[in-house]
Amino acid sequence: MIRTWLTNTFGLTVPVVSAPMAGVSGGALAAAVSAAGGLGMVGFAAGTGEQLRAELDIAGASGKPYGVGLLAWLLAKNDEPLDAAIESDAALVSVSYGPYAPYVERAQAAGKLVATQVGTLDDARAALAIGVDVIVVRGGEGGGHGRNEVATLPLLQAVLDAADVPVLAAGGIATGRGLAAVLAAGAAGAWVGTAFTVATEAATPDAGKQAVAAAGLADTTYTTVLDIGRGADWPAEFGGRALRHPYADKWHGREDELRANPEPMEEPVTWAGQAAGLVARPRPAADIVAELATAERYLGEVANRTDG
Repeated sequence: MIRTWLTNTFGLTVPVVSAPMAGVSGGALAAAVSAAGGLGMVGFAAGTGEQLRAELDIAGASGKPYGVGLLAWLLAKNDEPLDAAIESDAALVSVSYGPYAPYVERAQAAGKLVATQVGTLDDARAALAIGVDVIVVRGGEGGGHGRNEVATLPLLQAVLDAADVPVLAAGGIATGRGLAAVLAAGAAGAWVGTAFTVATEAATPDAGKQAVAAAGLADTTYTTVLDIGRGADWPAEFGGRALRHPYADKWHGREDELRANPEPMEEPVTWAGQAAGLVARPRPAADIVAELATAERYLGEVANRTDG
C-alpha cells in the first residue's frame, strides 16, 4: 500500500481525491470513491445550504471521510454553502477561484483542513501566504475551469520546491501510470476529475459519459466562450476546458464580438480534460479507484529496475 500525507491524514488506501466537479460530483459519487479507498469530494456551485447538506448527507453515508469543493466567486454572492460545509463532518474543504482568503480563515477556525487550486507559481505563493493547508496544482490540461498557462508536471515541480504544505497534482491523471508519475515527483496524491466523470455514480448525463469515453487526447478545447454563451459569470481569468464544441469552434477568438452581440448556446457542454483520451468506458467508481491503485506496481517496477 502506498502511504503519503494524504492517505495517513484521511485513512485512505489509495492516494487519490475525486475532484469536486459541480453537476457531476454529487454525494453518490463522493460516497462511492470514499468507500473504494479514495477521498470523494462533493462539488457544489450555485444553490442553497440545504441543497448542499442533502448531498453531504449522501456522501457521508459510506462512513468514510469525504470532502467538499466550493467556488469563492459564488460564495461572495451567497455564503450559505460554506456554512453547510463547516457544519458538516467533511474532512476537507476546498475553496478556489476568486478572493478565497476570508473563507479559508472561517473554515480553519471551525477546525477544517482547507485546500485551494492553483494554476501558476504566483497562485501557489499567494495560497501559501494565506495559509492554506493543502495546495492542489492544476495544470492547463485539466478539465473544467482554471488557468491554462502551465502544464501539470512543470508546475508541480516548481510548487513542490516552493511549498511547505502537502501538494496534490491535478490535470492529465487518469491511470495508475499517471498517479505513479506525480507521486514519484513528490506529490502527496492526485486530484482526479475527468476519469470520474464517466463513473456509474457520477451525475454526468449518459450522452456526456459516452462522449468522454469516445474522445481522444486532442479532443478538448480551452476557452471562455462557453461561459459567455451560457451566461455564467466566471471571473475572466479562468476559462474552461471541455470536449470540442461547435459553439466554441465558431466563437473562440471572437469573445468581444460575442459579448457585444450575444448568441444563445443551445448544445450542452461536457467539461473534460485531455485525460479524456485515456478513458475507455463508463464504469463504477470503485473500478476507477482500483485502476489508479496500480500506481503501486509501477512505482515498484521503477524501484526494482536493473536494465541499463
